[in-house]
Amino acid sequence: MFQDIARQHSWEELQQRVAALSLQDARDALDKPRRSPDDFLALISPAAAPLLEEMAREARRLTLERFGNTIQLYIPLYLSNHCANFCVYCGFNHNNKFQRKMLSIEEVEAECAVIAGWGFRHVLLVSGEAPAKTNAAYYEQVIRAVRDKFSHVAIEVQPLEQEEYARLVSAGLDCVCIYQETYNEQRYPLYHPHGRKANYAYRLATPDRAGSAGVRKIGIGALLGLEDWRVDSYFTALHLKYLEKTYWRGHYSISLPRLRPHAGSFSPRHPISDRELVQLICAYRLLDQEVEISISTREGRDFRDRVMCLGATSMSAGSSTEPGGYVAPRAGLEQFAINDDRPPAEMVEAIRSRGYEPVWKDWDAWMSRSE
Repeated sequence: MFQDIARQHSWEELQQRVAALSLQDARDALDKPRRSPDDFLALISPAAAPLLEEMAREARRLTLERFGNTIQLYIPLYLSNHCANFCVYCGFNHNNKFQRKMLSIEEVEAECAVIAGWGFRHVLLVSGEAPAKTNAAYYEQVIRAVRDKFSHVAIEVQPLEQEEYARLVSAGLDCVCIYQETYNEQRYPLYHPHGRKANYAYRLATPDRAGSAGVRKIGIGALLGLEDWRVDSYFTALHLKYLEKTYWRGHYSISLPRLRPHAGSFSPRHPISDRELVQLICAYRLLDQEVEISISTREGRDFRDRVMCLGATSMSAGSSTEPGGYVAPRAGLEQFAINDDRPPAEMVEAIRSRGYEPVWKDWDAWMSRSE
């Protein structure tokens, strides 16, 4: 289990290590044909900042070599804003003015009709973590209802058991996105004081359960801004390499969400600047040529346009974070504030204007699913 690997590393010692790394350490890492997580740490260190332009050129080369001039488009579909957790940084738990909403299967199908009409064939099903309402049986119903409309179905919901993931794979699930938020085990309870999400070890083992259940693709990441982003990103890199070695038949993606404004008053303790986020994107690509790197609408349009050629391979567009928000947009309860509100057609034009091709679908369902 990855927790055994994670506990071999001290958070405080890693902070000291990254601060002590030199420009030469970063140069040595950049000059290697293959890079380890320790090389990755050198590339995200403050000392590596002068090498950003060189890192960007190499990241671009590696991305074009593996993915070509393409940007995969996907859209999140929020199923429910009910949540039994008490995350201090999340809008779902800091706003009691609006009615909570859980979509019926009919409402899910109506939402799908809208987003499929825009051209999307990759959908990410998202829900607040409220197992008493949105459980594995509900997700199975939803997946069976939408799988024929999309070539790729992913979920970002509460951690499930291995047998539940196996049921969802049989129903047509392609991908599980599960974010640890922070790998700082000592401080994790400060951000997740109650609810099932308070169980750090159970959440950390979720990618293992998904991989053991035969989930074809797994997305991981840390919420940038909670803790020292460099140390959290190092643990994410370790986690990625562990998963690739353990569940070698699978595919993997990295998301880099920065904390966004929401209905509460939480502010990031360790904010990451635009330049540092570019450095991090490039470092992930230099570490792993195969991993998909996703940049959501948490980021602004200018930033997303710039990073298309620096390692990012997947982007959302036209996103709404309120359940039912595609059929009937309204002032509902959102998880966080959208930062890039361009409609899909405008996002497609932005991609093409930079010499890239928007990809709505990259495989057919029959290639990866069995009835």
